[in-house]
Amino acid sequence: MSLNLSYDDENVFAKIIRGEMPKVTVYEDDHTLAFMDVFPQSEGHVLVISKLSKSVNLCDLDEDEMCFTLRAAQKVARAVVKALAPDGFRLVQYNGEAAGQTVFHTHFHIIPVWEGRSLGRHGEGMASPEELEAVAERIRHAL
Repeated sequence: MSLNLSYDDENVFAKIIRGEMPKVTVYEDDHTLAFMDVFPQSEGHVLVISKLSKSVNLCDLDEDEMCFTLRAAQKVARAVVKALAPDGFRLVQYNGEAAGQTVFHTHFHIIPVWEGRSLGRHGEGMASPEELEAVAERIRHAL
């Protein structure tokens, strides 16, 4: 599969932005949306996306939107660290199916990591909305 994909307005993140699918919001501004990953690899796994850019991957993300999105990711990552006290975190961004991208709307993962705890596999183990809301509330409180 080529990295030169056209944007699909029916992808799950586009539907989330339009309010057609539920989300547990952590942070939102005019340009970005951060919400809990429903298939978390660890407690506090958050996704950060541009609300305005119809980009499939990092290569076609507008530079200004990239700056807005990365600033939001930094803000949310700081709140995750404050709220959950992980030993570290990963900022992950996949580009193309071969690299592990499953939703073709540019997005960044913030994945808290604790020593001695292994990460779950992405796409396995769907969290309940109640679990996600409880963690999101802690993160929002730390913003």
